Amino acid sequence: MKAFRAAAVLVLLAGAPAYAQMQTPSLNLLADQPSKTPDQIEQEQARDKAYKESLKKIPDAKTSSDPWGSVRSDAPKSAPAKTVSSAAAKPKSPTAAKGKTGTNTPN
Repeated sequence: MKAFRAAAVLVLLAGAPAYAQMQTPSLNLLADQPSKTPDQIEQEQARDKAYKESLKKIPDAKTSSDPWGSVRSDAPKSAPAKTVSSAAAKPKSPTAAKGKTGTNTPN
């Protein structure tokens, strides 16, 4: 009986994703909206025109809106540039400075 239950559960679990992918009849749940009347179209155009004109009246922002601008310095500090001569002057390991490889005995 337990094996039957386990088999039934496996069949249900295996069939659930397939059931979710089945084709459903195409239903339009949104009702078709009636077309707009000429008065409504005029009102919408007037509203859009007023909105576009109001956008043109907004002045351009000339100052920065950075709230931390007064805290930071004017120019960002860059990392100091490394020179080739200082990098070449330092040996990478003690054995590289000796010129020998593979031995631990001093010169």
